[in-house]
Amino acid sequence: MGAAILPDLGTEILIPVCAVIGIVFALFQWFIVSKVKVTASRDTSPNAASKNGYNDYLIEEEEGVNDHNVVAKCAEIQNAISEGATSFLFTEYKYVGIFMVFFAILIFLFLGSVEGFSTSHHPCTYDQTKICKPALATALFSTISFLLGGVTSVISGFLGMKIATYANARTTLEARKSVGKAFIVAFRSGAVMGFLLAANGLLVLYITINLFKIYYGDDWGGLFEAITGYGLGGSSMALFGRVGGGIYTKAADVGADLVGKVERNIPEDDPRNPAVIADNVGDNVGDIAGMGSDLFGSYAEASCAALVVASISSFGVNHEFTAMLYPLIISSVGILVCLLTTLFATDFFEIKAVKEIEPALKNQLIISTVFMTVGIALVSWIALPSSFTIFNFGVQKDVKNWQLFLCVAVGLWAGLIIGFVTEYYTSNAYSPVQDVADSCRTGAATNVIFGLALGYKSVIIPIFAIAVSIFVSFSFAAMYGVAVAALGMLSTIATGLAIDAYGPISDNAGGIAEMAGMSHRIRERTDALDAAGNTTAAIGKGFAIGSAALVSLALFGAFVSRASITTVDVLTPKVFIGLIVGAMLPYWFSAMTMKSVGKAALKMVEEVRRQFNTIPGLLEGTAKPDYATCVKISTDASIKEMIPPGALVMLTPLIVGILFGVETLSGVLAGSLVSGVQIAISASNTGGAWDNAKKYIEAGASEHAISLGPKGSDPHKAAVIGDTIGDPLKDTSGPSLNILIKLMAVESLVFAPFFATHGGLLFKILQ
Repeated sequence: MGAAILPDLGTEILIPVCAVIGIVFALFQWFIVSKVKVTASRDTSPNAASKNGYNDYLIEEEEGVNDHNVVAKCAEIQNAISEGATSFLFTEYKYVGIFMVFFAILIFLFLGSVEGFSTSHHPCTYDQTKICKPALATALFSTISFLLGGVTSVISGFLGMKIATYANARTTLEARKSVGKAFIVAFRSGAVMGFLLAANGLLVLYITINLFKIYYGDDWGGLFEAITGYGLGGSSMALFGRVGGGIYTKAADVGADLVGKVERNIPEDDPRNPAVIADNVGDNVGDIAGMGSDLFGSYAEASCAALVVASISSFGVNHEFTAMLYPLIISSVGILVCLLTTLFATDFFEIKAVKEIEPALKNQLIISTVFMTVGIALVSWIALPSSFTIFNFGVQKDVKNWQLFLCVAVGLWAGLIIGFVTEYYTSNAYSPVQDVADSCRTGAATNVIFGLALGYKSVIIPIFAIAVSIFVSFSFAAMYGVAVAALGMLSTIATGLAIDAYGPISDNAGGIAEMAGMSHRIRERTDALDAAGNTTAAIGKGFAIGSAALVSLALFGAFVSRASITTVDVLTPKVFIGLIVGAMLPYWFSAMTMKSVGKAALKMVEEVRRQFNTIPGLLEGTAKPDYATCVKISTDASIKEMIPPGALVMLTPLIVGILFGVETLSGVLAGSLVSGVQIAISASNTGGAWDNAKKYIEAGASEHAISLGPKGSDPHKAAVIGDTIGDPLKDTSGPSLNILIKLMAVESLVFAPFFATHGGLLFKILQ
């Protein structure tokens, strides 16, 4: 078998050091962004930094404008957005905190009851010759890791939102100098979030494993079973963050667009629109805080699934510490690779024109993937024995270290393929979106038909990419292979999140420029940043959905192993009923989230109309709208409406497991995975395409686009309607579905011992 080249001490140093480097790099980026002052004073000393544009002269036509007024207005708007986002998240976390405490008690009671709350040691499940720690210990430590995962997820989302609201006005002010300067501020701010999240997730998981090891000693099976709670905590917080934030942002967006742009013919983000602050707050709580928690959940679950399977393979049985922590070493190297990749966008190359923005962001994906492939090869060589065995449904399968390298690499490259296919279908530089824009000539109906068709078609290649990566990784290393393929896709999470967070920051920057009354040229620059950000947000969602598919399959494999099921036979009625019900759940969940957005948007539209009709001088710009009421409508609606979809996802595995048992539950998990992935990809891409078709017409950058415009024309109004329909698809239902499929799988894994012991009550009664 042979031992790994990297000694255990090397692993113990490498992982925390990489995490700390990630945190320091994030703080350094934040420090550079903070140099852009949201005050009117200007440093004119000759040695002031020019690369990052702290003191470049503003564009000529702006020189005549009163600088102080513009900057003060930006600071005021930024403050309003930041306060709105913070107060919403605190309200959301208050409710989520109550849920966390309740669910933690549930985990302790259910898992503790597996052996009747006994404190005596028992023979291990997979090796009867060894003695393992009591089930009560697993119950207690699972509860602790659940709370740790939840808290880390919440902190990740909150920090992301804070940096985004800190950076939005700074991006606007830099856009007065050049598009390159604005791009760098937005991108650096995104990097702060990406690196903080990746490094925090890794560090907390590593410390938790080492602390639990003090109690568990040689019982690695029990140790890593308890660690699974970390993934459950991360994803359950992400569910509420994604659904709550998604409902908030889209209620405001739909309300602002329908009344402002379609009925009143005023521009997007016009300060006269009462819903405009709520709309900009929504970008931060939905797209930033929600996305951060979501990808953190994926990362935590992929790590947990790999560790559970490894703990009952030769790594765990022979107590090979370095090989056991292979998933964490991949993530550590990923932080270093992403750090190097980020420098390509911020320091090595400078953006001088609008057309360079999108290629710069795409290059981030390509560079990180190429470097990471080399990193994975190195890690697989030094951290793994040359050959080892992996647990595969009751038998140990012989695997070589180069095969495991291929598993991770196939996941990594599948992520890149999914990213580029998503970009092709959602960027207005390519024919699919241009065709959707062209269909607006004949009205909103044809726009909707073309958009839906585009979404369905965009599913094909990503599904093949996921299928190939599953086949390759499973053939080489069973379910462990699938888990590390998911980790491969998520290994460049810091870069992925930087690109993703860049989008909402640019969107907010455009809104602030419009509200502060800046010139048309600045708005053009922020629009160009925003259009590129829209596409990168779609790429980020593609990554999240692709990784969710692999993660939930890996969790499914770990659940099947932990529940002691040898085969899942689709032809047995127990499994088939689960399969068909599981396939229905994503539709039920989507119906709930879509209707919630619709109901909240209805209230928002009525409020915006009421203000336009009753506040004298609002449309003329002589009176100020009541922004606070619109913010309150969004907050109240999202808090109230996030509970039913959340309850559906959290309660389904518990009800199915207790009443119908583990076979039916395995069917439900498989069904929800298969249908959820398809709906998630098509919903996200349809919404993204409609949004960019509207932006394509508004920008008027080609002969074709000019023939469809300008703003306010009939084709443009049809495009706005398509964009409005797509909003809840791409920002609420679509992104939340990947949490549904992961969360049900990780919850089933955590409760597997309880279901295996006490589950299937209905079938027991009927026998």
